[in-house]
Amino acid sequence: MTDDNQPSPLSIHDMTVAYQRRPVLWDVDYEAPSGKLVAIIGPNGAGKSTLIKAALGLVPRASGEIAFFGKPYHEMRSRIGYVPQRTSVDWDFPIDALGVVAMGLYRKIGWFQPVSRKYRQQALAALERVGLAEFASRQISQLSGGQQQRVFLARALVQNADLYLMDEPFAGVDAATERAIVELLRELRSAGKTALVVHHDLQTVAEYFDEVLLLNMRRIASGPVEQVFTAENLRRTYGGKLALLDQVGHRMSGK
Repeated sequence: MTDDNQPSPLSIHDMTVAYQRRPVLWDVDYEAPSGKLVAIIGPNGAGKSTLIKAALGLVPRASGEIAFFGKPYHEMRSRIGYVPQRTSVDWDFPIDALGVVAMGLYRKIGWFQPVSRKYRQQALAALERVGLAEFASRQISQLSGGQQQRVFLARALVQNADLYLMDEPFAGVDAATERAIVELLRELRSAGKTALVVHHDLQTVAEYFDEVLLLNMRRIASGPVEQVFTAENLRRTYGGKLALLDQVGHRMSGK
């Protein structure tokens, strides 16, 4: 439960995930706070993306209970927006940017139904929020990597969800797209939304996020950035294998 006694946007209890009998996540417990921007941090292979996919049922769990706002995912699906890794998407699929964004409205439109003017306007407004309205009719394969990422952000935004799960939205994007993503995250927080974001840049965690979930197969620590994002917790998470670990930890610990 969250501090205001309302169900957590995402509650994970005793979740284990294994690929070919090799554990990727082990006995993970986590309660996401409401109305916060949360960075999911950990080394490569720590299970960060798997955590999101397993919570959404995109990969099977060996064990564990998942609740979204206190209920199963299938009951809360309309309140959840998902932004996958850009590298996991088939960008050669013949569809334009507006069509991709409209996919976020299919639960309202109905599958295989024509997109009415009302929903086209909503999709276009979402593209405008990410600065891509002029590219609405552009094939997604013709967009840059940063533009493609913003299209998928717009698809999630048009759902008007309460919880957003984003899998490395900052990976491989240009500076303009990074600024646009940060601004959108802050807008979501101002609107009372929650976002869990798989993130890899330790140097921007304190600037971009309110809370952090440190993960390395297990939950190492979680909570407000100023309390949890410390040199000791980073060493526990990364095992001292990160070149910038001492520099980042030194700054965050205020020493």
